[in-house]
Formats: sequence, C-alpha cells, structure tokens
Amino acid sequence: MSDKAGKTDTITMRVARYRPERESAPTWESYQVPLREEWAVLDGLNYIKDHLDGTVTYRWSCRMGICGSCGMTVNGEPKLGCSTFLTEYSPGPVRVGPLANFPVIRDLVVDIGDFMAKLPTVRPWLITSDGAPDDAEFRQTPRELEDYKQYSMCINCMLCYSACPVYALDPDFLGPAAIALAQRYNLDSRDEGAEDRRDVLASAEGVWACTFVGECSVACPKGVDPAGAIQRYKLTAANAALKHLLLPRGAR
Repeated sequence: MSDKAGKTDTITMRVARYRPERESAPTWESYQVPLREEWAVLDGLNYIKDHLDGTVTYRWSCRMGICGSCGMTVNGEPKLGCSTFLTEYSPGPVRVGPLANFPVIRDLVVDIGDFMAKLPTVRPWLITSDGAPDDAEFRQTPRELEDYKQYSMCINCMLCYSACPVYALDPDFLGPAAIALAQRYNLDSRDEGAEDRRDVLASAEGVWACTFVGECSVACPKGVDPAGAIQRYKLTAANAALKHLLLPRGAR
C-alpha cells in the first residue's frame, strides 16, 4: 500500500511494555510500522523487533494459527497475532497488550502456569480398560468422530480465559478450554474415563461456576465453542445427579 510517489503507508502500533527490572507497572510505547495488506499484527511486532526495538518481548512459533503461542490483546480484544491483520485497524493506532486475566512476565508474555496446573486434573487423554492389549485397535465411525471433533480443535491459545469474566473474578474456575478438552474425551467412543473426570467437572469450580456469558466461544479462533461444551456437561451432570437421587443403586 503506497502512494504515487512510492511512499509506503505506515500505521502506529502502541505496544504494552513491562520490564520488571525497570518498571513497577506496564507502560505504552509507540512504533511506526509499514502498513501492508498481507501483514498481520505479528508481522508488525516482528518488524519492531528486527528494526526498531530488539527488547520487545512476545511469544510466537508457527505463524499459521496452529500453535496458539501468539495470543495477545489487540484493541481490547483477545486475538491471535498471526491471524489478525493490521489493515483491519487502519488508520490506527493498533494497541497491542498481553492477554487479560494472567500475570504478566514481560511485555506481552503472560504466565499460563495456572492453566497448565488445572489441565491434568480433567485427565485430557484416552482412558481405556487396563486389560486392553498394547496393540489393540479401537475403530471409530465418522459419526462417532463428529461427536467430539469440534472440541478437539483447541490449540490452548488462552484467548477464552482472557475473555472469560468468570475467570477474571474467580481464578479457581477450571476454565473454558480445560472443560472443552475434558468433553472432547468424554464424547470419544473409545474413552472410558467420564467417571474419572466427573468430580472435577461437576464441582463448584467446574461447570457450575460458568454463568454462560459466552465470550469464550466468541473469542475462540478455532470455533471450538467452549461455552457449548460447558452447557452440555451441565446437562450431563444434572442427569447423573437426578439418577443418583431417584434410582436404586443397581439401576443407575
């Protein structure tokens, strides 16, 4: 994008800076970067890093919307830096900050240790009978795959946690991505671990903490719909509780 004289258009990127060895609170710094049609916010940050200020710190890896590393806040919304384009915010400025609801380590890098600690509590892996041989084959129909495929698309980008008002107020909340991943395995025809996940998912810090605002599903770049996963498990948990209350032990 340039004028007749060949001058390249630019856009202002205002980047949140937090260097704990120098600052007690985040500040903002402005940078002029080329405004090119094919450039994502991540390209703008890479330009700053390579040409203007090598101290700017952020995460990225694949640049293809697969790894989930480049989650950040762009003009107040949680986005993937690699799939959010500068032209969407022309004429600017573009404000780029760290994801909300997480402690900031430096600049745009946040600490996701809380999520990493919660994730194994939902046992996000296939649980099968101990007697199954190591080389056992568990066949699955296309329809059985479709039951959980949507929830398997999560890339752990943390955008849903950044968008979630419940997690913002209650850090004990298990959170959208962890619950959606648990549902991915609960709905898998090969899995036998739904009972092992029930106590965590049906706890006060699990699905019942969710108020169904739905911002997690809006923010999700992969269409996982964690809000839908949570509401679906609420129904499962409620049915299980009713059976436990009303039916004799042998009929549950």
